[in-house]
Amino acid sequence: MGLLEGRVAIVTGSGRGIGREFALCLAAEGAAVVINDVGAALDGSATGETPADQVVAEITNAGGRAVANGSSVSDFAAAREIVQTAVDAFGRLDIVVNNAGIVRDKSLLKMDESDYDAVVAVHQKGTFNVTRHAAALMKDQGYGRIVNITSSAGLRGNFGQTNYGAAKAAIMGMTFVWALELGRYGITVNAVAPAGATRMTASLYERSGKEVPPEEDPSLNAPLVAFLASEQAAHVNGQILGRTEYSYTLFQQPKQIAWMWRDGPWTPQLVADKFDACLGQHLQQVGMVMPKSMSS
Repeated sequence: MGLLEGRVAIVTGSGRGIGREFALCLAAEGAAVVINDVGAALDGSATGETPADQVVAEITNAGGRAVANGSSVSDFAAAREIVQTAVDAFGRLDIVVNNAGIVRDKSLLKMDESDYDAVVAVHQKGTFNVTRHAAALMKDQGYGRIVNITSSAGLRGNFGQTNYGAAKAAIMGMTFVWALELGRYGITVNAVAPAGATRMTASLYERSGKEVPPEEDPSLNAPLVAFLASEQAAHVNGQILGRTEYSYTLFQQPKQIAWMWRDGPWTPQLVADKFDACLGQHLQQVGMVMPKSMSS
């Protein structure tokens, strides 16, 4: 019997890529899954495709249970429909994986307001929308697992991703807040920064001319998410985890690591005199750590 036998899950943005792998893994572990995907292009524009139906077919053909939902997480009322789909189809909701996302990568001076708003609407507001509706049901039943998908672009920064990085950093912040608020009701809230070669990263390999290495298989993220979605992860709450090659990693949230102290107020010149000796030696590196296969 799988870790998630009898549980019901929603995985947003699960028609393709990493989200699809999450959904397939949860289903293989026994969960009934709502496959939510609007079938959009990478930038969020309509394509007319229905990838959610394809993933439902994969799961049902393997003996699992799944239904499709094409609502947009960026709309508050539509997000309620996603949650209601789980209840209508399977009678309850135990797990939410907030994975849906788009990208519109541009450097700051080339990014316009619509690029920023569109990405934040799906990643940040979409995560809020679905969780807001789902958490009420989970509170009533005294059990829930919420797994938010963040990114190293938000935790460390990445060139050309003001919108995406801002949204993913906000998801980290929401994870901390919700872990505090919902933990008393038997609901855990964690975040995962996955890695893997998908539509969103294909151009990186195309430019480098290198083959996608096996450790960049997006399915490698799914076992960690399935664990966090299970009863066995009841003691894990408010954590930011990730994956690097074949390793699962644990991030430490920002914290004070050095102090510059004096017995009294400071002047700008006093700060300048003492900064490098006290704080300057601890300055952090900015930017994502790229896989060895791409950085070599």
